[in-house]
Amino acid sequence: MGTAYTVERTATTSASVDRVHGLVADFHEWRSWSPWEDIDPGMTRSYDGADAGVGARYAWSGNRKAGAGSMEITGDEPQRIDVDLRFTRPFPSQSRMEMHITPNGDSTVITWRLLGEASGLARLFSMVRSMDSLVGPDFERGLQRLTRVAESG
Repeated sequence: MGTAYTVERTATTSASVDRVHGLVADFHEWRSWSPWEDIDPGMTRSYDGADAGVGARYAWSGNRKAGAGSMEITGDEPQRIDVDLRFTRPFPSQSRMEMHITPNGDSTVITWRLLGEASGLARLFSMVRSMDSLVGPDFERGLQRLTRVAESG
């Protein structure tokens, strides 16, 4: 039995819902804003399935800090994108990411959420450091980058 976790961060941008959606629903675009893209300059990436939206798949393998895993878009609506996230290194795990993209007057609110269950070694590790403290700062950095890229295009 694992320990359930939720990590969530929110940012506001002047970019349109459509602009933000396009940057999130296409894994090729993640290289411009993802907080993990610069962890390992030698990281290998592969793309499979659909170009964007449901069925788009992305896999990576990198150094100890980057780890290895894959993502697949499982839901794609104008204001929400769901991603199945699987790590094979450093700890095997599976979780769900949700990106909510909500219009708010002249701005767009982006909420990035990670939901999962820590089990095995990940559960032991989470007793020392919470998933929120591990992933939250990455989400904050990623949302800052996503906002910057969305507003510049």
